[in-house]
Amino acid sequence: MRIHVAGENSLIVYFGENVSNDVSLAIQHTSEYLSQFVGETLVDLVPSYASLLVIFDALRTDHLHVRGLIRQAQNQAQQGSDAQDNAVVRLPVFYGEQTSPDLAAICEKSGLTREQAIEIHQQTLYRVYAIGFAPGFAYLGETDERIAMPRLATPRKKVPKGAVAIADRQTAVYPAVSPGGWNLIGCCPTPMFDPKGNPTMPVKAGDAVQFYAIDEAEFIALGGDLNAWKEL
Repeated sequence: MRIHVAGENSLIVYFGENVSNDVSLAIQHTSEYLSQFVGETLVDLVPSYASLLVIFDALRTDHLHVRGLIRQAQNQAQQGSDAQDNAVVRLPVFYGEQTSPDLAAICEKSGLTREQAIEIHQQTLYRVYAIGFAPGFAYLGETDERIAMPRLATPRKKVPKGAVAIADRQTAVYPAVSPGGWNLIGCCPTPMFDPKGNPTMPVKAGDAVQFYAIDEAEFIALGGDLNAWKEL
């Protein structure tokens, strides 16, 4: 673990050079330990793939004290954190012809059938490595290398809300309508961000996510909307 000054009121902690489950868990456990100080001396914690940004109240503490808190968190993790592994969040996906315009390209590249590719996407237990790009956009990894696919050469100007997508060895759900260059393979009717909800997102960094298939009738019953897909 390496700690560097990120600003006059912040430190950034690097837990490793590469993304892995161990690194993600270390970030999760450290965040859970430090969260008890948010509202007192700390302002916010921002986890990412292999790092944690710790922002503090410069009127109440300083870099040296916060470094000490981070080291305490590290010691707690090494001694065996009391934090429990987060429950698996299961998200429904409609892998319909209309909602999976890029699935054929993945199958052509991999040699898999459509059914095999969908099954592989559901079999993997994904960890939430980071939340970014947009509120509720969770970067999930890692996808099976058989269905990994590079980003589109030309991003779409408009990706429907709920679109389930793959880019390289990551998968994600678009929380709102936005531009995007990921490969679209389905649609999830579960809202990924609700500013009025508590919590505002169904997942957080460190969580585990598993997708499961639903049919069109279930998709509509759960609030899914196919109208936006007609424009693709």
